This record gives sequence, structure tokens and C-alpha cells, in this order.
Amino acid sequence: MNFLAHLHLASLANSSLYGNILADFVRGNPQGNYSEKVIDGIFMHRRVDVMIDRLPQVLEAKRFFREEFRRVAPITLDVVWDHFLALHWQELEPDISLHSFVNRAQIEIVPMLPNSPERFQNLNAYMWQERWLERYAELPFIAKVLQGMANRRPKLGALAGSFNDIENNYTLLEQTFWQFYPQMIARAKAKTL
Repeated sequence: MNFLAHLHLASLANSSLYGNILADFVRGNPQGNYSEKVIDGIFMHRRVDVMIDRLPQVLEAKRFFREEFRRVAPITLDVVWDHFLALHWQELEPDISLHSFVNRAQIEIVPMLPNSPERFQNLNAYMWQERWLERYAELPFIAKVLQGMANRRPKLGALAGSFNDIENNYTLLEQTFWQFYPQMIARAKAKTL
């Protein structure tokens, strides 16, 4: 899962949006550095990541990628799941628009940024201003996201090339999303994530 899905599931579980989106920028044990609510959000994010990566449907989806891109397939898939969530948002969340959800998340998260790691602050400066979470619905934007990640981290350079495999397997990836994401929603609402 990438930013949008983590925020979505966190909101359904009444978990800290800030903690859930901050988690990738916190190494080790966060105890003593954040409030209990934020720490719970960090741990929820980590549990969701492990759960998603172990799902049979997601393991199968990695095979949609050519050998040279399989190593980065888990990262690519995280971005792809956000694409399908943004694309199908109104079907999944008919009571709130994606725009309104993103605005609500921004209002909750931005005031907490001054006490965040610098890399996280930098990311947030772009994410909200450029409306990334809403633009995930646009497939060309997904290509741009993967290219940007590849540029920032040369070891992940294969991310840029993995976009072709998204295009070539788009329908299968979309079907995979529908096989598991509604179950994640149900678990978030039941607070079993």
C-alpha cells in the first residue's frame, strides 16, 4: 500500500492518519518519540504492509512483472493499488469525495509536520501542494511517480521500467485489487488490522 491506501484504511480504523503515513520514515522502535496514538498508527501501517505482501493475490501479481522488474514489483504494486483506489474511490466511498477526504487528511497531518523527520516534511511539501493523492487516478501520473522514485534512489532505477508491465497487465492488476482491497476495508472497519 502507498500513501492513499494507508490513509484510507487508517481513517476507517480510527487510527492516526499522521502515524500511518509517517511510518515509512520511522526506523526501529518509535516508543518515546511520538504519542501513543501516533505509535499505534505506525504499527498499524507496518502490520498492513506485512499483510498485503503475504496475500496470495499480491504474490501472484508480482509474476505479472518481467524478471528484470520483479525485484521492485512490491514497490510498484504499492503505487498501483493507490491508483485503483483513487480511480474507484466513489464506488468504495460514496459518502465522501476523494477531494474532501484528501483535504481532511491534510488538515490533520500538516500541523504535525514540524516535529517530523526532514525527509517526511519535504515529501509533504510536494504531496499536498501537487495533489498527488488525487492524481493517483491518472495512469500517466503513476508513470511519473515511479520515474521520480527511480531518480531519487538509483538502486531502485528499475521502477521506471516497471510501468510498462503495469500497462501490459492493467486489467489483471485491477482484478487483483478488487480481490483483496474490499477485504482490507472490512478488516479496517472491524479494527482487525
